[in-house]
Amino acid sequence: MKNWRDYIAVDPNICHGQVCIKGTRIMVSIILDNLAAGVSQKEILESYPSLTLKDIQAAIAYAAELAREEIIPVVSKTS
Repeated sequence: MKNWRDYIAVDPNICHGQVCIKGTRIMVSIILDNLAAGVSQKEILESYPSLTLKDIQAAIAYAAELAREEIIPVVSKTS
């Protein structure tokens, strides 16, 4: 999704300035945490009725862009 910025906002007056889905108080991190825990997109949409599939896709695209921008050290174990 190239236009994730159309779905994501940061406002210092909403959720302490955390990245949220526009027009909601649903933080992108909540969506990503749920996906990482194995919660399906369908279940997320049922839990947060104000979300759309495009919102979830925007959260994923936002995370993908962050991953390209910053390298987080990962310890690899050798066999």
